[in-house]
Amino acid sequence: MQSYKIKTKHRNLFLRVSEGHFATSHSHINYFIDVTTQKTRLSEANAVAKELVSYYNTTTVVDTILCLDGTEVIGTCLANELTNGHFMNMNAHQTIYVVTPEHTSGSQIIFRDNIATAISGKHVLVLAASVTTGYTAQAAVEAIKYYGGYVAGICSLFATTDTCAGYDVKSIFDPKDLKNYASYPSHDCPLCKKGEKIDALVNSFGYSKL
Repeated sequence: MQSYKIKTKHRNLFLRVSEGHFATSHSHINYFIDVTTQKTRLSEANAVAKELVSYYNTTTVVDTILCLDGTEVIGTCLANELTNGHFMNMNAHQTIYVVTPEHTSGSQIIFRDNIATAISGKHVLVLAASVTTGYTAQAAVEAIKYYGGYVAGICSLFATTDTCAGYDVKSIFDPKDLKNYASYPSHDCPLCKKGEKIDALVNSFGYSKL
């Protein structure tokens, strides 16, 4: 796998990617988007939050941030930015819940009674590491509505689409940042048809080489 960084003008804001043949639970892709350090290192998580907050700080009420794909550190930094009172802000000085979903064996999102209070009647911002097929983000939207919440928006580090489940998707990086990025249905992958072996299995936790 060939790995490199896509840099920005900000020192701690970048995207690590690897080129190859990768299999997810929903598709086959030719790039692995590695956001491990953004999800685990405070300086990089904070840089991501400072970039994403510009989409929401003056126009959107956010009561809860629903963190998908292990983005709790970024979500905490984003909540801090959204409640910062140093500039015009819809959420200034207001507390924000930062929660993660629970998945059933069938991948359905549920919230226990003690967590559902952070969703019901609240404006919930969905935060994901990436939005590609959109299955996970759509499941989050459906769960928020089921538990009586309101979707405030969807944001991510990387996204291949501008909308998901009828809501705008705001991201820092998109396929224009990657040369010839492609995602294929697992049953109709041209890389497989050419006999190219899968380099790794990937999901929100990372990758496992084959």
